[in-house]
Amino acid sequence: MKLSQFKLKIPTEQIALHPAANREDSRLLVLNAKTGEIEHRIFKDILDYFNDKDVLILNDTQVFPARLFGNKERTGARIEVFLLRELNSEQRLWDVLVDPARKIRIGNKLYFGENEELVAEVIDNTTSRGRTIRFLCEKEHSEFKRILFSLGQTPLPDHIKCARSVDEDDSERFQTIYAKNEGAVAVPAAGLHFSKTLIKRLEIKGVDLAYLTLHMGLGNFNSVEVEDLTKHKMDSERMIITEAMTEFVNEARENKRNIFACGTTTLRAIESSVSTSGFLKPYDGWTNKFIFPPYDFTIANRLISNFHLSQSTLLMMVAAFGGYDIVMETYREAIKEGYRFGSYGDAMLILK
Repeated sequence: MKLSQFKLKIPTEQIALHPAANREDSRLLVLNAKTGEIEHRIFKDILDYFNDKDVLILNDTQVFPARLFGNKERTGARIEVFLLRELNSEQRLWDVLVDPARKIRIGNKLYFGENEELVAEVIDNTTSRGRTIRFLCEKEHSEFKRILFSLGQTPLPDHIKCARSVDEDDSERFQTIYAKNEGAVAVPAAGLHFSKTLIKRLEIKGVDLAYLTLHMGLGNFNSVEVEDLTKHKMDSERMIITEAMTEFVNEARENKRNIFACGTTTLRAIESSVSTSGFLKPYDGWTNKFIFPPYDFTIANRLISNFHLSQSTLLMMVAAFGGYDIVMETYREAIKEGYRFGSYGDAMLILK
């Protein structure tokens, strides 16, 4: 397929800059991919689409405050440093993006905090914008991380960051309620709609919850630069699927229960670790799997997703799951009906 086939005209006012007042009160569009039938609901109504012993797979990655602002030595130039991943905890090495990149060279020192609580030295150039930096801190690692994260901001995506500043509420709302494994610089947005109350109601109904971890990177939001999608390369992301979790999901699959994937990250993770016999395998490593139509999914037959932006890899994955024609037509219907798009936007449930 071609990039141009995923172009949508989304009105600016329908790209959400703030979350709904209550997590479970976002709108929910339900699409039956077999019949094309569409229902317009509220997210907490998703409970109606679960049966006893159905499985809901959630991504429990935790977003950390990855955006820092520092000053360059001597010139004092303001530099944005976006933390991507910790490379070596003992040496305090981090993989980062810097902006403006042209002002930063190997050997430069950067100072963070009003009282220069942290100092970092640039030790390597990895890409045109990417750098490896070493924080010059002799404190215990836990204390170092506490200071580092106290200086950071919630890493809102560009479609929000470019329109407004970070609010105090973002640190809590740009995080799922079940997040526990630190490592993401972007949130698995479909999970933002689940409140503690809604999770409890699902458990009371007999829904089984299964957790995996995929640490979302910025690659999900990188622009696709090629018209031929077979030539696009995804950034690698760390993921963990435990043996206990696979046994749980595979039992449900054997018994023909519905398996709900919450979000494109969850869907990509499980499709990255499927055996030749069609069952889920344990995995601890990296994935750069890129899913776009046509694609045959193996594990999940239900997908919960936000409404994604035009020509994004996330939109492509949703179209692969529900079917290109019907999903694109449904997206156009959602635009007409005023649904909100993006990480803080409304949700969609696809039934297959």
